[in-house]
Amino acid sequence: MSMRPILPPGTIDVQQFIDNQRFSPYQWLILILCFLTLAVDGFDTSSIGFVAPALTKEWGVSKLALSPLLSASLIGLALGALVAGPLADKLGRKIVLVVSVVAFGVFSLACAYADSIATLTVWRFLTGLGLGAAMPNATTLLSEYAPARRRGLLVNLMFCGFSLGAAGGGFVSAAVIPEFGWRSIFIIGGIMPLALAAFLLLLPESIRFMVIRGWPVQKIKTVLRRIAGIKEVDATRFTLTEDQSGIHSSPLAVILSPRYRTGTLMLWLTYFMGMLVYYLMTGWLPTLIKDSGMTLREASLVSAVLPIGGTLGALSFGWLMDRMNPHVVVGTAFFFAGISVWSLGQVVGNITYLTVLTFSTGLFIGGAAISMSALAASFYPTQGRASGVAWMLGIGRFGGVLGAVVGGTLLQIGLSFATILGLLAIPSFIAAGALFYKNSAHGSRQYRLASTSNT
Repeated sequence: MSMRPILPPGTIDVQQFIDNQRFSPYQWLILILCFLTLAVDGFDTSSIGFVAPALTKEWGVSKLALSPLLSASLIGLALGALVAGPLADKLGRKIVLVVSVVAFGVFSLACAYADSIATLTVWRFLTGLGLGAAMPNATTLLSEYAPARRRGLLVNLMFCGFSLGAAGGGFVSAAVIPEFGWRSIFIIGGIMPLALAAFLLLLPESIRFMVIRGWPVQKIKTVLRRIAGIKEVDATRFTLTEDQSGIHSSPLAVILSPRYRTGTLMLWLTYFMGMLVYYLMTGWLPTLIKDSGMTLREASLVSAVLPIGGTLGALSFGWLMDRMNPHVVVGTAFFFAGISVWSLGQVVGNITYLTVLTFSTGLFIGGAAISMSALAASFYPTQGRASGVAWMLGIGRFGGVLGAVVGGTLLQIGLSFATILGLLAIPSFIAAGALFYKNSAHGSRQYRLASTSNT
């Protein structure tokens, strides 16, 4: 069995220190604040969908004219992630996270005062930039404070905040839009992140980032004392026993270096395909079910179980990832997502089977998609982790944009419910295959190293 290297006297491996402690109240604070960040992210990301019907009525615009508006924030989300990752690897996770939350709060407030579709589209794009930057940095920060034995579950638990926030947006919209108009949603969606930003200042910078960047010993000691609940940490030097070969390289050079390139490309391919399926399902499933002959109420009720399945899947797969090879767990989930999607198309007209298989689809595709962030965070070294997570999320957002477009195109050309879902199983299988290939390339070795590091 592999053992950790013997360190010189007075030296502490900060990850080993975290792994050896209980999950402290200080780490719970980090988890809660990151959870709330994703909750307000989910609220703002989904808000435009609830506002759109009111816009068509008040401004007299067609649904076709709303298409650029609906896509603007998704494009902003992708670009925000691509830019924020390298910045966080250079400047730190905390500062980029706080600035991004402030940014999407300010731009959401600006949306409330838009006087045309063009102006609102610009503000939604800028809001998306902030939203896209927040998610990968919250993921990276939490993963670097989570003990290895519980990292998968904790990161996935944090991501449930996004689903909760998106669902909350629906309930809040139903309550306030009829009374106060559509602008009220953007005001709420702006005030919440600005209030949260004040609390995010309580977050520490990533402990791993501080060590890699050579921050003062006393700052590192302060954080470790809070984690362990002790008065003093007996050390004069801190280190990380991980790959540091690219510490002086740019973050993008690290994630695209020969050591990580294959894994990076497979993560991008997997997440792109997963987001294509996920966004097509969430955006078009109610329409697909209604067009198959069911009522709008039945379509809404069936579609509502999709995110519920995704939340349960995220928690289940996070728990399994901490106990098994995570590539196998997530790859298998994508495979069964393909089976569930195909099966869903074969039960048109039977509301019971449709409900069960929609839940199953949400369980596998939603849970697998959420689990990808934990998988990416565990793959990259500290000097490239934020970029690795952010670029995977950014590339995946373009898959989401494609999913929205593909769904509309397939409906436009008149394909049947069964045919569309049968085609949708293909990207799920591609996602599974990409992860199994990554596992065969170096995933098993990575899993063995992670497992022995906890002994």
